[in-house]
Amino acid sequence: MLDLLTLLQTKRRFTGGELVTRLGVSERTVRRDIDRLREYGYPVDGTPGPGGHYGLTAGRAIPPLMFDDEEVVAIMLALAAGAGADPGEPGSIGGAMMRAYGKLDQVLPARLGLSAAAVRASVEAEAVRAPTVDIADIALIATAIHEHRELEFVYRRGDRTTHRRVEPHRQVHHLLRWYLVAWDLDKDDWRVFRTDRIDGLGVRTSAFEPRPMPADAALGLVKAGVKRSSRRAVVTVEASVDDVVAALAFQSMETEALGSRRTRVTLQCEDWHWLLFILSHLENAFAIDEPVEWSEDINRFAASVRR
Repeated sequence: MLDLLTLLQTKRRFTGGELVTRLGVSERTVRRDIDRLREYGYPVDGTPGPGGHYGLTAGRAIPPLMFDDEEVVAIMLALAAGAGADPGEPGSIGGAMMRAYGKLDQVLPARLGLSAAAVRASVEAEAVRAPTVDIADIALIATAIHEHRELEFVYRRGDRTTHRRVEPHRQVHHLLRWYLVAWDLDKDDWRVFRTDRIDGLGVRTSAFEPRPMPADAALGLVKAGVKRSSRRAVVTVEASVDDVVAALAFQSMETEALGSRRTRVTLQCEDWHWLLFILSHLENAFAIDEPVEWSEDINRFAASVRR
């Protein structure tokens, strides 16, 4: 069907016999696929009988997008969720998502447009705010990665700023934040940069030969960078894995079922205050297995709260 659409988009008009020969299918299949294209909203014009032919109606340079109902629903849900994690400032990823969410149904065939409009009218997404990222930076980084061009930028970390020259390799989305994984030309090593902390992004004329990624790949590098100053914590929770995952939805963690109502959770935390904050989302009994001193610190804190 896509091959048929490609032929029709050449603006030529084809007889049924020509389409059968070019596509290597039966005349019945050609008629069925033309009917399906019309159902999706593509303006296929046809003249019946001997000498009849098919073609796209003049004046429609770009036919409507070809999605099925499930794909339209999935796209609308993804846009709704993504827009909810961004304040929607001009030029941001959330802003672009909000605009697309508001008008996607206008470029879809009528039948699918109704599905998109119905989803938008029925869905509300909770605003879980993440740092704003300029969508132009995401696109610029993507182009530099594709063309193997070096990047330079000013990187902010706390009150400190540094000028960086890097070979970009991957963009990673992890825990509502965007990261750039790159080879730092000055540090001569792999580095991870949060995209929302990048200023003055520019593409250099210098090209580079892509380096092989480390064995743990880009996501592994991001996780390692995020956890570099943290410690491993192990907690046993008196709840099922599903219940734990639902309560700690935005935590990067490993879970192991110890039974139908018991789960071991392994995660990384900066200190016991953060572990306590995370565990406060649980409504089930738990025991802190590691680090032992964190369990003691939290018990002392709990005793002061009781007093």
